[in-house]
Amino acid sequence: MFGILVALDQAIKILFLSQWEWHSKCISLILAFNEGVAFSMFSFLEHKLKYVQLCILVGVIIYLFFNKDVFRIYFYPIVILFAGALSNIADRFVHGAVVDYVYWHCIFDFAIFNLADVLINIAVGLILYISYKESKKTNTTSS
Repeated sequence: MFGILVALDQAIKILFLSQWEWHSKCISLILAFNEGVAFSMFSFLEHKLKYVQLCILVGVIIYLFFNKDVFRIYFYPIVILFAGALSNIADRFVHGAVVDYVYWHCIFDFAIFNLADVLINIAVGLILYISYKESKKTNTTSS
């Protein structure tokens, strides 16, 4: 699953890097480069940001190595999160910035994003959902 998600994200980005575009009333699919993270935050870190993100990812891997129960419980969201994160980090090394392409501009302008960003958000949502279910299970068994 990990490899498929990374490959899919990178394949879509290649399409936009070849200058393909599509526009509608509310959404434009257009190439943009994001030197920061969400909403271009931390863009002041410039080329150092990719190393910061890589260090965070390595730190999470080390944490998961020593906390295998966490890895087991959150396996699928972790795989999805790492696929999105590594695909975006790879962009920083190859293109100097993250390749974004989905631009919502109906009623209000929203940040331009990509599939990897969506994967990261899905993973966070799954982590929150699983955490909620685990806490309910713990509360039920301890009562």
